[in-house]
Amino acid sequence: MKLKKLIFAASMVCAIAAVTPNEVSAQKTTGFKVLNDFKINSPGGWDYILVDGASKRVYVSHGSQVNVISTSGDSLGYIPKTTGVHGIAVVNELGKGFTSNGRSSSVTVFNLKTLTTTAEIVLPVKNPDAIFYDDFSKKIITCDGGSHDLCFIDPVTEKVVGTVQLGEKLETAVSDGKGKIYVNGEDNSDVHVVDATTLKEITSYKIDGGSSPSGLDIDRKTNRLFIGCGDSKTMVIMDASNGKTVGTFPIGRTDGLVFDPKLKIAYASNGEGTITAVREISADKFELIENIQSEPGARTIGIDLVTHHLYLPTAKFGTAPAATTENPRPRAPMVPGSFHVIEVGK
Repeated sequence: MKLKKLIFAASMVCAIAAVTPNEVSAQKTTGFKVLNDFKINSPGGWDYILVDGASKRVYVSHGSQVNVISTSGDSLGYIPKTTGVHGIAVVNELGKGFTSNGRSSSVTVFNLKTLTTTAEIVLPVKNPDAIFYDDFSKKIITCDGGSHDLCFIDPVTEKVVGTVQLGEKLETAVSDGKGKIYVNGEDNSDVHVVDATTLKEITSYKIDGGSSPSGLDIDRKTNRLFIGCGDSKTMVIMDASNGKTVGTFPIGRTDGLVFDPKLKIAYASNGEGTITAVREISADKFELIENIQSEPGARTIGIDLVTHHLYLPTAKFGTAPAATTENPRPRAPMVPGSFHVIEVGK
């Protein structure tokens, strides 16, 4: 996942072919809106955001550090020298946190209580991107964009225990809690299925209905994957047992997706300034609820599973320079000091 510095001005199209007109008219809104705006002082771009609702903490990747704030916005500290940081994972029972550092191809280990760095694990892979803790295998797993593999780390010994080559740039991964890891392959628009015990690829599924997947989450009860595809602006819902598409919904230029297992709602964060909310009615029936207003540029998202609130990082942007032959898609510059995190809920 690339650092988020772009603003996308295209407006969202609030339509859906998978739901009948009567169903659309009967839908209720989430009631969600922007509740708070938490400013974070430090330069640089950003990527993933992790919300640990039980500990009332939000971990925000930003430049070459991770800012830690409370869920009410108070600054708690930061983890420095995480060069090219992408994501954050925590293992509360061990009191440890882990960051994936893309530019240094390493993982920083930090103490959850003091936020002090305790170790840096040099990885035998390139550009670790997304990172998460698999509660089944008890391993930290990185998705490696440069070397096209998964890297498995024992959080107790802080040693690499294996890698799985998957042959394309990898984005986000999730676990079904039963031994299978599902990984988005960005280049070929695949979902790879990996055995977390043998560290072998079991199979892969071609995504039918979407391209260039990034955000990913799972409903473990129904075994459904929710896949945010940024290039095609589509949320694809897949049966994880066979790769069959069971639903598609229009979204925006997303780079993040989360699923609330209690509310049964998937949220895709869109760079246009909206969050697409899709409700799971049953394993094979879904409905668009609404497109919640957020802020332009807010393309990654974290969820507090205690309060059900959403947290999204973004910034303010200036005017993009005129396009040239050498740079046909110039980026709008980020306004210095404008980086912040918004809280969305009701």
